[in-house]
Amino acid sequence: MATPPLSYRTTVGSQEVELPLVQVAEGISIALLISVDHGVRFSARAGEELATLLEPFGVEIVASVATMGIPLAIEVTRALGLDDYVILHKTPKIHLSDAIAEPVRSITTATRQRLLFDRNRVEVVEGRRVALVDDVISTGASSRAALNLVRRVGGEPVVFGALLTEGGGWRNVLAEDAGKVRTLGAIPIFRHQPDGSLLEDWG
Repeated sequence: MATPPLSYRTTVGSQEVELPLVQVAEGISIALLISVDHGVRFSARAGEELATLLEPFGVEIVASVATMGIPLAIEVTRALGLDDYVILHKTPKIHLSDAIAEPVRSITTATRQRLLFDRNRVEVVEGRRVALVDDVISTGASSRAALNLVRRVGGEPVVFGALLTEGGGWRNVLAEDAGKVRTLGAIPIFRHQPDGSLLEDWG
């Protein structure tokens, strides 16, 4: 029996990272990027490099999904020379009791959740060109929900920036929006083989 590797080395733009391999379903593992574990300098450089890819789209406001997307939203917003961003929340809070909600289920979350948009922030997005950003686009389910929610509040998603894309299934889920994706890198999904090895699945 082969001994499966414990980590996967890849690049995020100009930066090299070592990601732990974590089993998320029967026979499937992923390389897990927890961007906040890589430090302030990592996020700052990644935000600058991602902003360079997003800048040609005339972005007026940045949006991201809590919680991992928050540091990235801050750095991309700063690098684009903007001063405001919006966060789509997954955890109900007192100021979100009347939030606009969109259902979502992600590969790293066992239960179905909702993305929540604070009604008091609608005017910040309405009628504006929006760049959605997130650390990883995996199945595309969270990204699809984020796009839907931004459109429901009147924003125009013009580009979707990610540190990494994972596998290729997200393209089918995002459908016509897949062409909006700009990324600093790509990683496969890993399928467990009978001999204990892991097969990289890019499709």
